[in-house]
Amino acid sequence: MIVPVIVSGGVGSRLWPASRQSHPKPFLPLENGRSLLLNTYERAASLESVADVVTITARDSSFKTVDEYEHYDGGPVRNHYLLEPQGRDTAAATAVAAAYVAGAFGDDAIILLLPADHVILDREGFRAAVAKAAQRASEGRIVTFGIEPTGPETGYGYIEVDGENAVRFVEKPDVATAQSYLESGRFLWNSGMFCFAAGSMITAMQDLCPEILEKSRLAIEKGDREEFDDGRIETTLDGETFAGVPKISVDYAVMEKVKNLSVIRADIGWSDVGTWSSLSESFARDADGNSAIGDVAMVGAHNCFVHSENRLVGLVGVDDIAVVDTRDATLVVKKDKAQDVKALFEQLRDAGHEAHASFPKGRRPWGSYTILDEGPGYKVKRIEVRPGGCLSLQSHKHRSEHWTVVQGVAHIVNGDANLVLEANESTYIERGNIHRMENRGKEPMTLIEVQTGGYLGEDDIVRYEDIYGRS
Repeated sequence: MIVPVIVSGGVGSRLWPASRQSHPKPFLPLENGRSLLLNTYERAASLESVADVVTITARDSSFKTVDEYEHYDGGPVRNHYLLEPQGRDTAAATAVAAAYVAGAFGDDAIILLLPADHVILDREGFRAAVAKAAQRASEGRIVTFGIEPTGPETGYGYIEVDGENAVRFVEKPDVATAQSYLESGRFLWNSGMFCFAAGSMITAMQDLCPEILEKSRLAIEKGDREEFDDGRIETTLDGETFAGVPKISVDYAVMEKVKNLSVIRADIGWSDVGTWSSLSESFARDADGNSAIGDVAMVGAHNCFVHSENRLVGLVGVDDIAVVDTRDATLVVKKDKAQDVKALFEQLRDAGHEAHASFPKGRRPWGSYTILDEGPGYKVKRIEVRPGGCLSLQSHKHRSEHWTVVQGVAHIVNGDANLVLEANESTYIERGNIHRMENRGKEPMTLIEVQTGGYLGEDDIVRYEDIYGRS
């Protein structure tokens, strides 16, 4: 029995401005129009004998993950979600996976641990590698997938191998060291994918990192579990307990020390999408080596990549660059400097610039909002509430709001008043008033919100009730 566990986390700072804290890189689209996360899910769910898929993700990303999986058109699969209140790195995620799967399916269940941000072009090769790894795992081995290097890549970790045995793990090397690894023939890229029986990993972690295992187990036991009508099961890990789990990678905590580690050589068209340069490799190229997403025109450009979300982007006479244009930010970077985008992201974060964290358009469990205009003391939003969507019962300490319905029917709580507003009707929400809006209809509901006040940040919300568990 194989139980895929997808680990979906990480900001992906090198993929700014399309990836941000509120919209991490697993949600970025590939050439087929489907996100990295959905492509990973499809690979996992379509494996033979898979009936259940577990996804470990941030609590705040759970609704977007559920939305992504609704686009899967394969056979029936039961989804389990383990929701982290905060990220604690891959050792914690691995411990949570092992403890949960062992409890739900038994110690002998085979876990296929998959990061959500990989590209794998050869599906058949992937299935064959998984089958081989699962056999080794059933014999008590912990298995990792090593990728045959195609060049002296400095953005990946490496594994030194002797046959099917791992000798050592090596962090991202410099160019000269990577070249020596390539020439030796003894090193593979570390894919970060693993396969093991749940009981085997529990035994290893009891010996090597017992605190991580026990606190992860306790975070599951003390967490909130909910089963939904569509069959999915959500467990929100206990925040206080999980915050105490040591933050360390599974490579350091387990893989570099464990004695029963095997390596499967996997020639599967694999790429760890960490930069705009590596992401561009997964797209078809024209005769000049260019690739693009969106409305793009190029003249005399070579080996360029363009990601445009909202408008036409033109390139003339340039080579070896990536251009990423979003609604509120534009990045231009030489492909060989793509790793350095992280430094730009950190500069924006340290300066408190909103563009590091969120977009003018944000998705929420109830729908979405788009910032149309803003200035000193005011902000204008378009709010779209899906059928059945309901914002939390909330108030604001620093701002007042004016709501005008432009489509559908809004059921609104405004202080002591309960209102039903149709198109071209409005209400004023005074600062401090407890309020809520709800769409009880079968069509989307849209309204325009005008905020005024001295502080208009998204964190100026006091929640009293929330059907999505955010209060």
